[in-house]
Amino acid sequence: MKISSLFDAGNIEVVSLDRYDDIQLKIRKDNGSDFAQWFYFRLQGAAYQPCTLKLLNAHECAYPDGWQDYQAVASYDRTNWFRVPTRYEDGVLVIEHTPLAGSVYYAYFEPYSHEQHLNLIGQAQGSGLCQVSDLGSTLDGRDLNLLTIGHEVESDLKVWIIARQHPGETMAEWFVEGLLSRLLDPQDATARALLDHATFYIVPNMNPDGSVRGHLRTNAVGTNLNREWQSPSLEKSPEVYYVREKMKETGVDLFLDIHGDETIPYVFLAGNDGIPSFDERLAELQERFRQQLLLASPDFQTEFGYTPDQFGDANMTLATAWVGHTFNCLAFTLEMPFKDNANLPDDDFGWNGQRSLRLGEAMLTPIYGVLGRLR
Repeated sequence: MKISSLFDAGNIEVVSLDRYDDIQLKIRKDNGSDFAQWFYFRLQGAAYQPCTLKLLNAHECAYPDGWQDYQAVASYDRTNWFRVPTRYEDGVLVIEHTPLAGSVYYAYFEPYSHEQHLNLIGQAQGSGLCQVSDLGSTLDGRDLNLLTIGHEVESDLKVWIIARQHPGETMAEWFVEGLLSRLLDPQDATARALLDHATFYIVPNMNPDGSVRGHLRTNAVGTNLNREWQSPSLEKSPEVYYVREKMKETGVDLFLDIHGDETIPYVFLAGNDGIPSFDERLAELQERFRQQLLLASPDFQTEFGYTPDQFGDANMTLATAWVGHTFNCLAFTLEMPFKDNANLPDDDFGWNGQRSLRLGEAMLTPIYGVLGRLR
């Protein structure tokens, strides 16, 4: 029996492999920080053996409440992922599974690899509708790419979408894949209508270093990028620095920051009620966008989510708050669950990559629904 994680986004530490029914493991922290929750590893040599895998330090992770009612994902081919029986007891996350092959992978959520990321960029460019540009390099020397889709004329509305500031939230890049597949479809009437009036600026992965390193929430040096927007630096958060500079160059009329939430088993939007520039216009736009998304996707709901900030109480280091206030524009954080979506549960797959992708496709509808009111 063997456990390994020395691959793209891999994360685990082996404590004991003496028995199939008592495999003891620990989740490794993000480099330079105390954040931990993402895991991804391979088990070999346990075919047809009832295995009990124990993540001993689950109680020390960033969001221990997130383990309640959570089910880990598994795959034999790293393409088809399914949920496996998981429970959280006495501070330990326990996965019970009998592998039906000699090699099986387990992860916190369906991964989105760096190779998939590069393929996504290549496919987008190959559409003939998308320009790929390099905003700069990350601290590990990886490319931070921007996809620009549209005519880039001054009269165009500027729609900015970023994903995976927190690298373990892989559902965010699955979402972008779905959004791009529809936006770049010349037969899709909504996409064509949008591109007649708007230019899209999309960063599919804000944190490629953390993604490859198997981090939950931070970049190569342990910086939480979604707390850097007020004053980013090239030393700690070049990813945010470069994106901010490009935003200042283009302007922003609509901004979406795509995330996953460890604890709340719903899809929801967090708005900008607390920013100093919030007014009746933005309040009306927020409500219109939410109502349009409700019609576009039954996976979305408005009952559960974060408590809105009081006026003037927004944390201006967050992307949505900084962008919304700086450009006086409609700005949202979209959250998807690591667990299942309690509105439309699926016992086999829970919330997964494909459902995230479909939500990305659906997002074009509310964008179109507010487009004429953004300025």
